[in-house]
Amino acid sequence: MQSPTTITSVGELRALTENWRRNGQRIGLVPTMGALHAGHLSLVALARNRVDRVVVSIFVNPFQFAPHEDFERYPRNIEEDYTRLASAGGTDIVFAPPLGELYPHGFATRIEVAGPARGLEAEFRPHFFSGVATIVAKLLIAATPDIAVFGEKDYQQLLVVRRLALDLGLATEILSAPIVRESDGLALSSRNAYFGTNERRIAGQLNRVLGQVATEIQSGVSIAEGERSGQAALLEAGFDTVDYVAIRDAATLSQLDGPIGNMRVLAAATIGGTRLIDNMPV
Repeated sequence: MQSPTTITSVGELRALTENWRRNGQRIGLVPTMGALHAGHLSLVALARNRVDRVVVSIFVNPFQFAPHEDFERYPRNIEEDYTRLASAGGTDIVFAPPLGELYPHGFATRIEVAGPARGLEAEFRPHFFSGVATIVAKLLIAATPDIAVFGEKDYQQLLVVRRLALDLGLATEILSAPIVRESDGLALSSRNAYFGTNERRIAGQLNRVLGQVATEIQSGVSIAEGERSGQAALLEAGFDTVDYVAIRDAATLSQLDGPIGNMRVLAAATIGGTRLIDNMPV
């Protein structure tokens, strides 16, 4: 079992990817914040099937955490991450820069985003998508990959990143990978490690409720009623708070007057201080 090579500077990363490209090799990037699980490894596998070389970045980005959020306690175990990547195979390079490499002293630039970044998560985490857009842009510029792979669990983020690449004229193709779920349907997430036994049982109801809402909409229930019933079902299941259950246009996340075209139901709810998000097609 051979661990991928680790590099920590943008200069090293650029030199390496430029050499690969001169040799006619295609490059894939999988951006992560570490605490890797099977969902992340599925992104690596998808990238490996499309390109010759795969870079996995591991960087817990402070720009996407508000002061009251869990930046300090966010799971970090870089050695375990290396072990998982080595066991799964497919990763050539781990790019694990220190904070100052990506945000040097005096750093003063942030990217503001709109379009699919409006509403939903932005209403509850107004700082979030600017932080995501800034770090993703820096990683894409540093690695200049042919493709970058993002999971559908963070569906709004996926659409924001696609819009970012399009608007900035970046050559990278943004690919999506399906959600990987546990046996009861709970989407894999690094934050699942926070749960106690009872909280974990309640968390497993999120996917079930989303499926119920999707079925209701398909049977002719109105958008508004489907959203109301989903929120009520999550609270009844034991979630402490429900930020939203929303049915949106799958391509733009715009609000809908009625069930039409490709739709997505998205939800955010909190149990025991841990906030979960999930989504599924309708």
